[in-house]
Amino acid sequence: MNWRELKDGNITRIAGAVSGGLDSCTVTHWLQSKGFSVHCYTVDLGQPDEENLNAVKDRMLGCGAESASIVPGHDALAEAGLKVIQSQARYEGGYWNTTGIARPITVSAILPEMLASDIGVLFHGATGRGNDQVRFQLAANTLEPAAQIYAPWRDPEFVAEFPGRQQMLDYCEANGLPIRPTRESRYSTDANFLGLTHEAGDLEDVTISPTFVEPGMGVWAWDAPDQPEIVTVRWEQGVPVAMNGERLSLVEMFERANAIGGRHGVGIGTHVVENRFVGVKSRGIYESPAMDLLGSSYEYLLQFILDRRARDLFEHLSGVISLQIYQGYWLDLATTSALAALEPMTRLATGTIAVRLFKGSVFFETAEDTPEAMPYSLYTDDSSMEAMGTYDHADAEGFLKVLGISSKNVGARQYPSLGR
Repeated sequence: MNWRELKDGNITRIAGAVSGGLDSCTVTHWLQSKGFSVHCYTVDLGQPDEENLNAVKDRMLGCGAESASIVPGHDALAEAGLKVIQSQARYEGGYWNTTGIARPITVSAILPEMLASDIGVLFHGATGRGNDQVRFQLAANTLEPAAQIYAPWRDPEFVAEFPGRQQMLDYCEANGLPIRPTRESRYSTDANFLGLTHEAGDLEDVTISPTFVEPGMGVWAWDAPDQPEIVTVRWEQGVPVAMNGERLSLVEMFERANAIGGRHGVGIGTHVVENRFVGVKSRGIYESPAMDLLGSSYEYLLQFILDRRARDLFEHLSGVISLQIYQGYWLDLATTSALAALEPMTRLATGTIAVRLFKGSVFFETAEDTPEAMPYSLYTDDSSMEAMGTYDHADAEGFLKVLGISSKNVGARQYPSLGR
């Protein structure tokens, strides 16, 4: 779809999902210059790189928007982030899907606002080479099938005028638009309180070390304190409810974990050359202190609870959910079903886990291994090397004889021909 098709359809009012960055400012002014009434919406996701979201609102008004609004999204993002942790939904290289999960949350927050204002078209600044265009579009299509999506980066006329960031910078400066200083920036950052994504610019050159990136949620591991810190997390039915003995709301839990994990370099600078959904590779540097801290704590808890078959199922579901989020299918049947399949395991995830943070790593410290503290733990003394537990060593004799039958058949009939 191009802007002329919108005009031919008598559409003059358009809503934008904006961050207040270079793309947002350029597109807003450009559409306004084409005769559209532009209404901008910024979802408050606790963006660490924005001290005051009202500044975004002011920038968009200064770029020609007829209206600009800040829409709350903290609670929804925290709930979604928890599901990412509960499913251990990491993509290639350990990326926690923090940007991928934020897109459907953003769309679900904006759609009711724009529809209440009788606006039926939503634009975004995601490029035609990336994943976010898919995430925005599929979320909007699912939540409001009648809504239309306009993507400037897929409009040939827009791309011809703005083939890259330099042309957008020149345009904004020529028109006196109130953009943040970006000429000196060596990369682009997308932010929410679950994590930061750094890409583009000098990060596209893999011959350059990514250590020039300035962390926004903590410090590089080598700059972290020389003394470790012990952090205790209490989980109840899969929800972190207390840290170091202090009861916290879910949003507060993420904020506290970000602060503690970030100062120890936890989750800072994850490097991934990943396979985008559109079929190209890209390089990203990721920050996600709370996700790493809480996610590691939850994984240690799962080790006490899941038996072998449940673990196999969990790993499969985790992979499915991770890919679904990354590719933009958070709201569809497969994700809904996979999350529902995890629910019985999540319900049993009650326990208190202490972890040791040191120089970017999260180590297991201790667990409160009592029936009261961890009622669903399967960890017993049956595996002990000492004379305790109900497991009789002699009982393994028959077990090994049964296992040995197939091994003997392989040895007699197949192994000599395997060429090993």
